[in-house]
Amino acid sequence: MPMFILRCASHELGRDLAVDLWEHWRDYISQLACENLQYLHDAALRFLDRMAEELGLPIKKIEVCPGRVVSIMTWEGTNPTLKSILLNSHTDVVPVFQEHWKYDAFSAYKDAEGNIYARGTQDMKCVTIQYIQAIRRLKAEGRKLLRTVHLMFVPDEEVGGHKGMETFVTHPEFQKLNIGFALDEGLANPSEAFTVFYGERNPWWITVHCPGSPGHGSRFVENTAAEKLRQVINSFLGFREKEKHRLNTSECFTLGDVTTVNMTMVKGGVAYNVIPAEMDVSFDLRIPPTVNLQEFERQIKQWCKEAGEDVTYEFAQKHMNQNVTSTEESDPWWSAFSGACKAMKMTLEKEIFPAATDSRFIRAVGIPAIGFSPMNRTPILLHDHNEYLNEHVFLKGIDVYERLIPTLASVPAFPDEA
Repeated sequence: MPMFILRCASHELGRDLAVDLWEHWRDYISQLACENLQYLHDAALRFLDRMAEELGLPIKKIEVCPGRVVSIMTWEGTNPTLKSILLNSHTDVVPVFQEHWKYDAFSAYKDAEGNIYARGTQDMKCVTIQYIQAIRRLKAEGRKLLRTVHLMFVPDEEVGGHKGMETFVTHPEFQKLNIGFALDEGLANPSEAFTVFYGERNPWWITVHCPGSPGHGSRFVENTAAEKLRQVINSFLGFREKEKHRLNTSECFTLGDVTTVNMTMVKGGVAYNVIPAEMDVSFDLRIPPTVNLQEFERQIKQWCKEAGEDVTYEFAQKHMNQNVTSTEESDPWWSAFSGACKAMKMTLEKEIFPAATDSRFIRAVGIPAIGFSPMNRTPILLHDHNEYLNEHVFLKGIDVYERLIPTLASVPAFPDEA
């Protein structure tokens, strides 16, 4: 949780509070370079405890897996029997390669243009603090909301979410939250528009095993693993080129509308002069919800069969849920969300998320979720070197959530909630 958020928000807060928060963040960020991840996780939890105390909100902690804690702050609505609103964010960030950064990736350096460089500025600690600051403002104004609002902070998102949201959605404590609609992270948009994501591609991580005849490297051995490997690679990458062509020749498609295929690992061999008995190749596939997943797997089986009857595959990850959130104006949740954005004169661009977030686990249990980070006029730099966010974009995001949260929490009761 980079400290940049307190630096650029300081003029929005009282000076004593801003300085106090700033010093806390400085101490926390200085610890991010250490290798004790559990210690860092505990530091994040301590910060969230402090925020809950300042907001006057109860906070609950659920250890979903050993050492993996989900924290939930709850602002109870005037009618807590209605479905609640979830504001989700994750506490972890990806690693950095410091030699490729202009500034220390954990120094939150702000340049003359107000761009604040730090790991997590876009992904997604900006949203974490925007939620908190928006709630702080609303409570300071004495606002009362119809529906309960939960601020949830989960671990493990950057490594797949298995020990975080994926496990938590099956937990009894998740059911007790009675969630009707969720907001989660999105992406920056370089234009004046704001991107909203109503669905995600399914990540499939697959390894294809190619056994073959071993032998001496000086001979023309038949039926080698390498020959089968080449056939497999040609099939997968041939399909990749077709999808790339579809994306590049259609004005209607975004990255989330096509299937991406990338070869990520190749294994095999023990010595230069020994023909290996087996070689493996791994691919990262991201499949949009418009694709028939059963048919696509049959295509993979056919590619393997064409390479050799004994060629097999296995999945390290295989997500099959293709739920999407309605963006029809007749849908009460979408109507409330889009209506609030229009009132703020925000242009929305609806897309399928090209990668993967915790939203996929939320949608998989039947809860509508929108991926949204209020960052426009900003290059997409999540996971990249020199990740940054401009202070004005960040501060505007607080305004956006200050409008969105009460609008969503004011959606009238549905017939089944009456």
